[in-house]
Amino acid sequence: MGGFSIWHWLIVLLIVVMVFGTKKLRNMGGDLGGAVKGFKHGMKEGGQPPAEDKPVVPPSQVTNAQAADTKAKAEHNTIDVEARQKS
Repeated sequence: MGGFSIWHWLIVLLIVVMVFGTKKLRNMGGDLGGAVKGFKHGMKEGGQPPAEDKPVVPPSQVTNAQAADTKAKAEHNTIDVEARQKS
């Protein structure tokens, strides 16, 4: 009573194919495959350090001008949004 037989699964598969069509199912399969491939690629890149040409400066050697420049860049990219409360 708890499990489905092979005939139940075949009927469900037939209904899914009739509702969505083979072309749409093929497109969904391709999209899913691309997403999995992109995820695997991202996981491989996540373990490697970023290859940047900038030298790493210890925080103790950061000058006031560099700190001000970094702050100005951060403020430039900030979006100010008012939050509204739901009543």
